[in-house]
Amino acid sequence: MPVHPLKAATRTHVTTVIIGAGQAGMSASYYLCQAGVDHVVLERYQRFHAWKADRWDSFCLVTPNWQCKLPDFPYRGDDPTGFMLKDEIVDYVEGFCNSFDAPLREGVTVTRVEKMGALFEVDTDHGLWSADHVIVASGGYDKPITPPFADKLDPSIKQIHSKSYRRPSDIPGGTCLVVGTGQSGVQMMEDLKVAGRDVRLAVGPAPRSPRWYRGRDATDWLHQLGYYDITIAQQPDPKTTEAKTNHYMSGRDGGHEIDLRRFALDGLRMYGSVADIDGTTIRFLPDLEANLDTADKSYVGIRQMIDDFIAREGIDAPQEQPFEKLWRPEMEITQIDAAAEGITSILWCIGFRPNYDWLKVDCLDERGRPIHTRGVCDQDGIYFLGLGWLHTWGSGRFLGVAEDAAHVAAAIAKDACVSTARSHSA
Repeated sequence: MPVHPLKAATRTHVTTVIIGAGQAGMSASYYLCQAGVDHVVLERYQRFHAWKADRWDSFCLVTPNWQCKLPDFPYRGDDPTGFMLKDEIVDYVEGFCNSFDAPLREGVTVTRVEKMGALFEVDTDHGLWSADHVIVASGGYDKPITPPFADKLDPSIKQIHSKSYRRPSDIPGGTCLVVGTGQSGVQMMEDLKVAGRDVRLAVGPAPRSPRWYRGRDATDWLHQLGYYDITIAQQPDPKTTEAKTNHYMSGRDGGHEIDLRRFALDGLRMYGSVADIDGTTIRFLPDLEANLDTADKSYVGIRQMIDDFIAREGIDAPQEQPFEKLWRPEMEITQIDAAAEGITSILWCIGFRPNYDWLKVDCLDERGRPIHTRGVCDQDGIYFLGLGWLHTWGSGRFLGVAEDAAHVAAAIAKDACVSTARSHSA
């Protein structure tokens, strides 16, 4: 793509361009500031936009506050075992950003990144940059996923994606079918139930986790036994691990686990995975019981992992009742008439895909996923941060993003130092 002469004349060079001002991009900026590496952070909206604009009103963390460990800025509140609400999270990340002087440019959209000789060209709607290094920290939540057959749904039934959901009043009167049982799906289902709304759930194969087990939050046990330090390279199947849905549980009202079988006893009607739609007819796979069993398998597996650790270490911890299935479906419902059932809306909670259309660098695999080792690509000068399982389970979270950012920043600082030494020797 040829560069407009005016842009070429106004090109600005920095050692590193960071794309995205979420917790990953700002963590990288923090470490580059410490290392004295000149850089700029380009953000198309405002810093921490996703936390401010893309979360529903009752959103809260599902991991305890003590796991918030941005660079030199751990959680400093008085409730380390609690779960920060949306506004508290925004205060936390803003406090981190205010702790240093980041070279941040907000309201700048990156439209192209391309390697031109030894440098990267970073084209934006506010001018052209060149850089020796580019860190892509734009996250993986650009494109909301809806299935192709969603277009066949009768237009009288409103479709909402989880990214647009803010509160129960956003949902039309009548029954809402929530599709998907990742963290967003089950929490939005519960949000609607708490508000007294009539809601049903199409259950996918997402895993679930205990919340409180043998006297402690399950995530505390997992952290203590080193589970969160296991790298993706140590997983039996890294590609499968990378694509896995997060275990669902909740931090709402002090935190609790979510057992969909218990919700069924309380009147929640559930189906299997949505297979097809034709007008007001919605078809489901006969996999409801299998998906509930898959969720329980992960739940029981985590309990067993904790039990084994307690026994191995000789820890005195209270016993728990054996797991039992509280409910199972009497039959698999594979088709309904949404109109006859009073369903007036579908809330899609089946995930997102990243958008790298602007990235004209050979660093993605056949699935469109970055090829890297802990954020450092084989293609010299390009890096990724903030993605799930970039290195460990915590990579896309407050728990582990700082360590990954420090690793990438150190690689850039080392390369910048070598380049400077070469320049001086020449």
